[in-house]
Amino acid sequence: MKRRDFLGRVAGAALTAPMIGSVAYSKPIGSLPEVPKVTFERSGIVTTRLAQGTGFNGWDRQSDQTRQGFEGFVNLLRHGYDRGIRLFDLADLYGTHYYFREALRFIPREEVTILTKLWWRYNDPNPKKLSLDEQRRSARTAVERFRQELNVDVIDILLMHNVTSAEWDEDMAGYLEVLQEYKERGMIRALGMSCHTLQALQRASETEWVEVALTRINPYGKHMDGSPEEVIPVQRRFRERGANVIGMKIFGAGGLVDKRDECMKFAQNLGYLDAMTIGARSPEEIDDNIRLMAKYPAS
Repeated sequence: MKRRDFLGRVAGAALTAPMIGSVAYSKPIGSLPEVPKVTFERSGIVTTRLAQGTGFNGWDRQSDQTRQGFEGFVNLLRHGYDRGIRLFDLADLYGTHYYFREALRFIPREEVTILTKLWWRYNDPNPKKLSLDEQRRSARTAVERFRQELNVDVIDILLMHNVTSAEWDEDMAGYLEVLQEYKERGMIRALGMSCHTLQALQRASETEWVEVALTRINPYGKHMDGSPEEVIPVQRRFRERGANVIGMKIFGAGGLVDKRDECMKFAQNLGYLDAMTIGARSPEEIDDNIRLMAKYPAS
């Protein structure tokens, strides 16, 4: 996206936001099972086992959720909160910060966990082309922008988004250094990454900097870093060293929706997932995910 296009979209969001309060919103009718709570031991974060994903078909600072517009997406976020979800999975790449900022006019900040992700490729697809100082400046600019876009002082979980290199922690040392500084200053509560190759996942499982791993898992290996047989032992290593694991692509990025029951049962029986994120696009999908999680309790 060109810079002027992005700034135009931001300006449009700012003009739209004050109008949302007048939009009718109906509380969901009927009860659902309670969404289980979990504790991330290292950070002390208490949140829900189910996260509301916001990046279905997410790219170029938009997603299927943002394409619903402010009214549709903000009401979807409010629906998730009213149904008991407390973990919200955002990203710069999805363009979801301003929408969640608007939702926070109706959702108590202290009751929710904000997870977002830094898309370092906006600077250069190859981070080794950037000096350490350039990486540091980019990281500081991103974190400050995220806090402004969300209108929050503290980001609960901040991840490096879509790392692929087997030496990603060395390649992006400047980013990691600055994010660690923000954590030590109390502006970020937990750090981590989302991986998109098996080599990057293996490296992350051995990297103490990673406190939260957002990692792909389903019984068919669809949109994963490898087969379940390859990935599961690596994912377990995070828990063995005290890191937390959030599963994603539980339904194979929508490719396994006809096998939802099998996929949820599989994820719930892994024994090492702290939470899972599923990108619902409608209130009905949110409710279905909550029912499905209750149908197959974690073992």
